[in-house]
Amino acid sequence: SDALFPTGAYAHPLGLEEFVRLGVVSDAATLKRFVIEQVIPAQREQELPYLRFAWRAARAGDLAELRRVDLEVDAWKLASELREASAQVGARRLKALLRISDAPFLIAFDRLVSDRVCRGHHLVVCGLQSAIVGVPLDVALLTAFYQAIAAICAASMKLIRIGQDACQMILREACGHAEKAVAHSFAVERRAAGWFNPALEIAS
Repeated sequence: SDALFPTGAYAHPLGLEEFVRLGVVSDAATLKRFVIEQVIPAQREQELPYLRFAWRAARAGDLAELRRVDLEVDAWKLASELREASAQVGARRLKALLRISDAPFLIAFDRLVSDRVCRGHHLVVCGLQSAIVGVPLDVALLTAFYQAIAAICAASMKLIRIGQDACQMILREACGHAEKAVAHSFAVERRAAGWFNPALEIAS
């Protein structure tokens, strides 16, 4: 979740820029509302469940299932900008991991991405990374939750008049929802996983 890990995630505000342009997000209060009402539900209902599916597929050594999870994530990213950003950040994480690891399953998944039979979305790569190094699933989910909120807060400092202290307070309050969001995500079955948010899709 280190912001210095070379994925380029900082360059993708994922719809926040357009919400700022429209005046929906303009200060700390409206940013907090955006995080609580837009970002956290998507994490709870879609992102964290799919990271769980990826983690379990990687833990089982099931490359075909990991590919299926990645293709479902690709289908859920309705806006091409979201889809491409997720795939770009995932590809960068995957390449960075391959510089420091020769894990066979990591190499096998990279081959699928290189052969263009799947995209290598970021949350899928995060699930794969956590599974192969033995990070417990609940810890992987909490880390992904934190990473998503922290990225929004970091992007906001370039888009609106907000300081680090205000961002830290929003991050702290949002992380107060983390354990409940993760617990809820465990109950989301594969057939019910997903989150449709037209406003965020259009903004993206």
